[in-house]
Amino acid sequence: MTSPTQAPEQAQATYEPHPYIGGRNAALRALAAWRMEWPGAPRVVILTGSPGTGCSRLLTGFLMLCDPEYRKGLELNAFDPATVPPDLPAPSVPSVAGLTAAQTLWLLADHYGLSATRTADIFPELGQLPASGRPVTIVVPDVDRAGPVRGAGEPARVVRDVLKPLAAVDSIRLLAEVPREFAAELAESLPSGEARIIDLDAPEWADPEGLVLQADALLNPQFGAPELPFTTDPVARRALAEAIARQAGDGAGSRLTVHLAVQSILTHPEGFDPADPSQLPGSVGEVLDLHAQRLDAHPRTLRQILAPLALAEGDGLPVHLLTPLASAVAERDLSEDMARGMLLAAPFIRPVERAGDDVPEDERTLVALQHPGIGEAVRAGIPDVPGAQARIAMELLEAVPEQDWAKAGAYVRDRIAGHTLEAGLLPRLLTDPNLFAQADPVLLRAAVEALPYEQLDAPARTYLRTAPLLTRTEAPAMLRAALLETAFVEDGLQEYAAVLRAALPELDWHTLWSVSVAGVDGVTVGRLAPSAAVPEGDVPDGAELAPLVVAVSVVPQGTPGARPLKVDDPEAPAVLVHDLATGSVIDADPARIQRPSEDERAASPLGFSRGADYVRVWRRGAQKGDEELVTALISATPFTGTDISAEGILLVATEGGVKALQIRPAQPATPDVPAPRAAEPEPAQAPQAPGPDAHPTA
Repeated sequence: MTSPTQAPEQAQATYEPHPYIGGRNAALRALAAWRMEWPGAPRVVILTGSPGTGCSRLLTGFLMLCDPEYRKGLELNAFDPATVPPDLPAPSVPSVAGLTAAQTLWLLADHYGLSATRTADIFPELGQLPASGRPVTIVVPDVDRAGPVRGAGEPARVVRDVLKPLAAVDSIRLLAEVPREFAAELAESLPSGEARIIDLDAPEWADPEGLVLQADALLNPQFGAPELPFTTDPVARRALAEAIARQAGDGAGSRLTVHLAVQSILTHPEGFDPADPSQLPGSVGEVLDLHAQRLDAHPRTLRQILAPLALAEGDGLPVHLLTPLASAVAERDLSEDMARGMLLAAPFIRPVERAGDDVPEDERTLVALQHPGIGEAVRAGIPDVPGAQARIAMELLEAVPEQDWAKAGAYVRDRIAGHTLEAGLLPRLLTDPNLFAQADPVLLRAAVEALPYEQLDAPARTYLRTAPLLTRTEAPAMLRAALLETAFVEDGLQEYAAVLRAALPELDWHTLWSVSVAGVDGVTVGRLAPSAAVPEGDVPDGAELAPLVVAVSVVPQGTPGARPLKVDDPEAPAVLVHDLATGSVIDADPARIQRPSEDERAASPLGFSRGADYVRVWRRGAQKGDEELVTALISATPFTGTDISAEGILLVATEGGVKALQIRPAQPATPDVPAPRAAEPEPAQAPQAPGPDAHPTA
């Protein structure tokens, strides 16, 4: 492994800086050498540094040089030739921001058109790609932003489950931007000489002149700065830029410190003295404090305004939540401070506009921090982050109208799990089945999977078992609720299924019963004559009983309660008979069970069609072709049998069991049923293991 302190020698000639990066030539030369595949150049480059050091900006600028179309607009002849990679096809760049490790792998599989149906198959197939002799080149940015939930530890999984296996494939050349705590671990997993760490905080990769150029450009009216004495005069501007860069240093967070220092000055130049070095910050935290002091505010007030943004999940907070959450974190009413605090916070926040018909009006504008490094600085000043997150979670719970998750705002509904996870309170939240149905399944699943399995109560374990099905199919909320209702019945949690039925009376079905039976090979609906189903003496004199509707399952001989079809043939299957309405086992002679005729089936108001892992239920029309979709049932494992009774009870079986669902066709809801997958699902995981990763997983 090449030492992270072995930076390339500085070039002697004078060249134009990269227009986007404005420096970083030493690091650019190392990246270009990796791209050129020079002899002795490492096959794997690991780019790291503290938040705000400029890793993402450097990587973006380098990728500009790697893109055949974009580089046509650059004056490449003016650059240091050693910083310009050869004109090759653009590398694959799977950004992992907001994604799980499994999603990242499927992103690669889709990009390269792989035939893999399991994540484990992706790496061997990638290794077989370079038939032309050229290696596969992959650039992975934003590993620090991996995962849909911040507290779930997804960056570590991306490093261990994606980057390490990728780096181990000899035909792959890998460039990855990772948090510093994982850089050495990734490099040490490879043979000596195959990896290089570029740590932009290290003095060997310093770029003081580039830092001055950055400050000078930010201060220049030509690039949008206001016209002030120290911005319009080139000499004064250069002197101030040098002073800002010198004070910021060239280590941790230096690029962000310079950027925010300039924004603070330009936002409120009154009272700023360019000749006073005490007004220039040396870190992101000092930027916050100096800015507050120049605006005659207490630094604590600014940090309290920014605290909920530093603790927020996703892309930012809806504006209407900022004041109540800031007050919750501060444990005092910040309404007045917030009303006059927007100028105070302006250099550090940005609006995020959201479009789409499904975005509520009050959540179209979010507010977020300008950079994650600001969040790091603010969080570092919060004495009790779990306690602050607990107060945020309580405030979000108060924002749920009538405690009905279906009426909650998207941020409250989908992001409260992330806040309670960091607060250590998530297990307490996982008791409401309606939340399971309404919350974004990708986000909720990521949070629940971050908890030790032994901390989960029974309903949360049912959710964890069902979540891969919900995320894989991208089921809408009503279908999620129906699938969870069935899952609760399967796990013997009837009371939780009842909560969903009460909260959502428009559910497409109610699960009547479910039994675990191994090796079910088929099911059918039948009718059993009363004399065969009721013991003699139990029928009152003169009474006439209607035939009993039953579920008949084909099972292996020896299944408890089943009767063999051929007593003298031990290899022949047996049949297990249940009361279709109650699930009670009935000891009945298979020969006395009557199957519905084709005419009876055709006269039934409902019909069905079946794929490997889905069943669609249709309402028959007056003419062929007039069928109307009523609902659809999807399964994590293939169906082995399906039937439907004239009463609208859907009977389905997998190899693991049988269940009966009362279809409710009077309900108007018609779900958006996902198309069947091209690949069969992987075998179910053990309950304590993470969910299956069959493609496409979430």
